[in-house]
Amino acid sequence: MPTQHRAIQSRQALIRSAAETFLEKGVPAAGMVEISRRARLSKGALYFHFTSKDDLTLAVRDAALEALRELEDAFTRSPQPLAAAVRDFTVALFTRVEADAVLRAGLRLRPETAPGLGIYALEQRWYALFLDKAMTCGTGGPAGAHTSDAEPRRTAQLLTSIVVGLLHLGSEDGTWWDKEAVVDLWALLPSAPGCIPAAVPEPAQLPAVG
Repeated sequence: MPTQHRAIQSRQALIRSAAETFLEKGVPAAGMVEISRRARLSKGALYFHFTSKDDLTLAVRDAALEALRELEDAFTRSPQPLAAAVRDFTVALFTRVEADAVLRAGLRLRPETAPGLGIYALEQRWYALFLDKAMTCGTGGPAGAHTSDAEPRRTAQLLTSIVVGLLHLGSEDGTWWDKEAVVDLWALLPSAPGCIPAAVPEPAQLPAVG
């Protein structure tokens, strides 16, 4: 195996090991020796790639952000109208979170520990993403229906709150992340954007791991 490829594999193994340890023990209680052993690498190999636990924590954050970007890029490319595209994004997000310990750990890092992945940062990020699609492709209401400037914003706000709320609920009870449950919930949404309420509650904070 080429040295460069082996180094990449070692780095990825350490990031995954750190994420799993963070999820089990929290960041403060996670030890570097334990992380290296879980990855089946020496402590020296760990410090070759990461100078400190803070450095490793940021690597988990960056890997989680990269996973989110992949999901967001797929959303942006989706030919579906806004509501259906957000539904598909939500299903893909929760499927990935359940399967990917690095993404799951990254989403649970404290905002001050790993800026960019706090629940309010995600809320702003996804609101902008959904609003851009709403302004570009419409909200998915009746063809030819008149829409005000406020309507896409209200629709994007509602959909953002649903996704963030489900993300929070699923962190405590995985049934909220079930594909069938998400699809059933989306079926309850009003088909006409004008039925969407003007105000939605702020989401709660996700339980933190470090």
